[in-house]
Amino acid sequence: MQLIFIHGSGGCKESWKFQTDYFSGSEAINLPGHPDGDLLPTIPENSAWLHKYIQEKGYRDVVLAGHSLGGGIALQYALDYPENLAGVIPVGSGGRLRVHPDFIKNLEKAVTEPSLMEEFSRNTYDLVAPDLAGIIKERAVENTPAAFLNDMKACNQFDVMDRLESIKLPLLAIVGDRDVMTPPKYSSFMVDKIEGARTVVIPDGTHFAYAEKPDEVNQAIEAFLQTL
Repeated sequence: MQLIFIHGSGGCKESWKFQTDYFSGSEAINLPGHPDGDLLPTIPENSAWLHKYIQEKGYRDVVLAGHSLGGGIALQYALDYPENLAGVIPVGSGGRLRVHPDFIKNLEKAVTEPSLMEEFSRNTYDLVAPDLAGIIKERAVENTPAAFLNDMKACNQFDVMDRLESIKLPLLAIVGDRDVMTPPKYSSFMVDKIEGARTVVIPDGTHFAYAEKPDEVNQAIEAFLQTL
């Protein structure tokens, strides 16, 4: 079994440090354009890229854990390439990932004025261990606001709500009870549509619960893996 972690919008593989340290042999990836390579403008294109990557690596019985955008990629992968998967773990994600128009407008401004990116991360990582929060912020600068904007537009286009029922794979949805970007109701709706799926809600976790509450999240993932 191969466990792969997929970062969220404008993110990086390093954000999964607490998970890759805990799960021996697991792997966290950087999506194209984060910062190397060309950005892919849609979630289906990122899913297709990931499928090619997994095929080239020869991985079997893959479990995809994805945060936000990464969760959308994992769901898309489950729809397009289910034969490659053993399970799916969307974290702070859902079958639709709409973004407020004002947020996209502000990101468009940040592309020409990168200093504005400080506003986006001002209080975002307050509950994340300072060392890891520092790494995430540094990598966001390396990725550039263009990557964040690209990813948010990809999220905004994403909608597989009417296809969720066709997912027949084991699925664990993890969400923080204080997540305002993808609140618990997103996970509840998703789980209700997928037979056998279940949700774990992380107390006092925000949109970045996996980095804020790694012990609780890792325990939930480990328990799920043991059922596969």
